Amino acid sequence: MSTPTDSSGAASSRRSHARGRALVFAAAIFWGTSATLARFIFRDRHVPPLTLVELRLLIAVALLGPWLALRKPAALRVRRQDWGYFAILGLFGVAAVQGTYFYAIATLGVGLAILLQYVAPALIVGFEALRGARVRPAMVLAVAAALAGTALLVGGLGREAHAIPVRGWLAGAGAAVSFAFYVLYSKRGLAHYAPETVLFYTFLIAAVFWCCVTPPTRILAAGYDRALWGMFAAVGVFSTLVPFVFFYSGLRRLPASQAGIVATMEPVVAVLSAALILGEGLRPLQWLGAGMVLGAAVLASIGAPSRPESGS
Repeated sequence: MSTPTDSSGAASSRRSHARGRALVFAAAIFWGTSATLARFIFRDRHVPPLTLVELRLLIAVALLGPWLALRKPAALRVRRQDWGYFAILGLFGVAAVQGTYFYAIATLGVGLAILLQYVAPALIVGFEALRGARVRPAMVLAVAAALAGTALLVGGLGREAHAIPVRGWLAGAGAAVSFAFYVLYSKRGLAHYAPETVLFYTFLIAAVFWCCVTPPTRILAAGYDRALWGMFAAVGVFSTLVPFVFFYSGLRRLPASQAGIVATMEPVVAVLSAALILGEGLRPLQWLGAGMVLGAAVLASIGAPSRPESGS
């Protein structure tokens, strides 16, 4: 028989999970709607994908760092023994997932890149099962629905697959693996630090890495105009800083598998925003795919692993 304290704790947990799902969904909205701008920058303004990766990280760090210093200076304090963790997450999580994903967009196209990256929820659920978590049938069904729905959303893009270089497929696979690692490994840091702390230092480390790959002087020498720099700023704020704050705040409240599946709303938002903003009509199968991804997000809310996550 449950006590009032138990009932109150269960209700609080449900509210926390509901808020977490809302935050991850908000992140997916920002990521999905900003995909149209990223496509324009790549295709019409001919900006190299890794240049955009570097600039979005630098802009996010330049805004988040001073804000933390003025408003939350305590958030900048990190224990010495945790620097190794931040370095690993910054390099193999943030730098890897953003580099592979944007390179995959440039070589595979947006649709196929999204499809490959969102194999990540299946990898996350598989990893949790290997750790001993009992994965409920609803979660398995959610993974399958998310994969199938995403495939329908970006369907019809495989006709030119024979012309895609191997490095494009490797980048797409790398995006899936690195995104799964990013979500899972972030849980450890979020158990001890605020989301903005983890974001700032991992973004900073990733930005320094990409600055070594493409020196900022080379980007400045490219002579980009003011309008393009405005687009870079928009990507840095609305495609990077804001959605990652939302995502981490949600991930802190959710199991990694739930957060990963709810994030598959990104391709739904991307396709719908393209239809609204660019006038790209949706085929019936795309509407079906959108419905399947929505259903997967609902199933994920009741299909979390039965063992609570420790964050370690």
